[in-house]
Amino acid sequence: MIDSIIFDFGNVFINLDIEKGFKESLLQLGINELPKDIININNSYETGKISTEEFISFYTEKFSHLTENQLVDLWNIILKDFPKQRLEFLRALKAQNKYKLILLSNTNELHINWIKERVSFYEEFKNCFDAFYLSHEIHLRKPNTDIFEFVLNTHHLKPEKCLFIDDNVDNIFTAKSLNINTWHITPYKEDITELLSKQKHLL
Repeated sequence: MIDSIIFDFGNVFINLDIEKGFKESLLQLGINELPKDIININNSYETGKISTEEFISFYTEKFSHLTENQLVDLWNIILKDFPKQRLEFLRALKAQNKYKLILLSNTNELHINWIKERVSFYEEFKNCFDAFYLSHEIHLRKPNTDIFEFVLNTHHLKPEKCLFIDDNVDNIFTAKSLNINTWHITPYKEDITELLSKQKHLL
């Protein structure tokens, strides 16, 4: 039986619009695809290897037709709403005192600051978890194996007793390779509030 549940953040709790955001970003940046240097700088920022100031400086130098505020808004464009019923579900799940609850998210300081400013219950949400891991704080990111091993080893978890929930198939594949149970959730078609019914065979 499952004794630990590891949750992604984006498209599990907070809604994202990645496809639309990506298209809008390319349009405003004036490019057709992301070159390697942008991919590398984004990954470095997401793992906390560079500061927010360095990250913004890279973009303002490369795309001088956009202001710093415009670039920050563009970076945050994928972030949408956080339905409060998901917090209520999480609160009820925590009250059961049946599972260790862990959040494991690829994110960055700008995104988290945006969420803190706009999601009034962010701190309550965070406090529902036994552990709250953000990639830019722990310097690890999914889908790399080491981030999952970090969580398993830190909390002395048995992978076969863990359930990992994520909307990204690459992250799911890595978790499966480590014998972690998974739920590849489909945004806007499935909802985390359906966890106990959708995964009742495990829970």
